[in-house]
Amino acid sequence: MTKAELRKALRAARREHVAALPEQVRALVFHRPPAPLLERVPEVAAIGLYVAHPHEAPAASYARFFAERGHAVALPRFATREAPMEFALHTDPFGESDLVEGPFAIRQPAADAEAIEPQVLFMPLLGFTDRGDRLGQGGGHYDRWLAAHPDTLRIGLAWDSQLVGELPVEPHDMPLDLVVTPTRLYGPF
Repeated sequence: MTKAELRKALRAARREHVAALPEQVRALVFHRPPAPLLERVPEVAAIGLYVAHPHEAPAASYARFFAERGHAVALPRFATREAPMEFALHTDPFGESDLVEGPFAIRQPAADAEAIEPQVLFMPLLGFTDRGDRLGQGGGHYDRWLAAHPDTLRIGLAWDSQLVGELPVEPHDMPLDLVVTPTRLYGPF
């Protein structure tokens, strides 16, 4: 199966999984990072998160959690569809009043928000293995950013159903350090 075919199948499986979850359950998961993960997060680290699509593992509660603990919270920002991904300060994780529509139809910090480099990065994914391999959306934005920032703690947020036995891994694919699901913490790898 090609990566494109695998992405299509994993998107469909993720969509079905999320659709089957009662809304009350979706509201409770990913509310607070697990304690073993928090032990790996330095007290002064800037935390990179993302604005989740409807079927991705939600990250908004983590943004609020880390902001309440005094961490700077950053979200991906793109100047254009062709521009490299950067991270910018997310100043309102409770109301999201600081976010604007970005070039990929994803809300992101405004152009005047301060650019920052997170030391800890939570990222979405389509699939992952119990060895830390990750399959993303296919744009390579996270892989390129991580290659330029190799000391970043790399954490995937996923539904349990996104665990797969194997993924096609290429030299440019950056592995994860940890994966958090609603029921388990995988890693460190």
